[in-house]
Amino acid sequence: MNRKKLDPEKSPGAAFGQRLRTLREERGWTQEDLATRMGYSATHISAVETGRRSPTLRFAQSADKALGTGTLLERQSRVVRNTGLLEGFPEYVVHEARATEIRLFELGIVPGLLQTPEYAAAITSGAVRRGAITEQQAEERLSLIAKRQASLQRTPPPLVYAVLDESCIRRVVGGPRVMAAQLDRLAAFAELPSTVFQVAPYDLGERRAFDLPVYILTMPDRSLMSYAESAQQGRLERDTKFVQPLLTAYHQLQAEAASQAVSVAAINQLRKGTP
Repeated sequence: MNRKKLDPEKSPGAAFGQRLRTLREERGWTQEDLATRMGYSATHISAVETGRRSPTLRFAQSADKALGTGTLLERQSRVVRNTGLLEGFPEYVVHEARATEIRLFELGIVPGLLQTPEYAAAITSGAVRRGAITEQQAEERLSLIAKRQASLQRTPPPLVYAVLDESCIRRVVGGPRVMAAQLDRLAAFAELPSTVFQVAPYDLGERRAFDLPVYILTMPDRSLMSYAESAQQGRLERDTKFVQPLLTAYHQLQAEAASQAVSVAAINQLRKGTP
């Protein structure tokens, strides 16, 4: 039996997984035993114990009830989730680092995978000033963005399809100079052999397929998963019957959006008006 060694110092999620495994084994239960008592799969239990999946509040409460631990795991799960990242996103990032194809749609701001360090810093600084996240959480966000961008340099690189709402390139973040560098970054991204870049113009109107940010991954085994988020929460979806319609809508969006050549021309036109 393969037994992964856990390092509780690695992250709050790893510490939660270690405690869950310890509590389970103290009762002489297998992962299947705990899964049955909680109404989850043994695979889900294993993923949480090894830190590959973050515990949701519902999961922690269910574990406390099954193990008879009061609110112990619920309280610890709040520490795991107190990262300034939406629920589901840390788990999504793990899969993103393995995906062979990444499709993304973003509104309002340039997505993290395409941000310059200065642009990313301006976004997180704004969140700190508003009291939405702490300085420590801001540092965590910036570190994660750097890691995600570095993962794109793997061999072979993933194919990245990016459709940005026009608001992403028109909304000035960090001042004119930061925005100018960000526009340059987008133009350079479009030139890469493993990327497709498009802008969804304002006049797309009701033909725009999405009203919220959406990410769709194609994994090495050609399976699909998606991640979508609102201001309050994010959700990672693996069920093909839910992901496939999103992929179809994404293809429709690509057909309606401006071509890469037109999109880059729009960026260059905006760039002329920045320092």
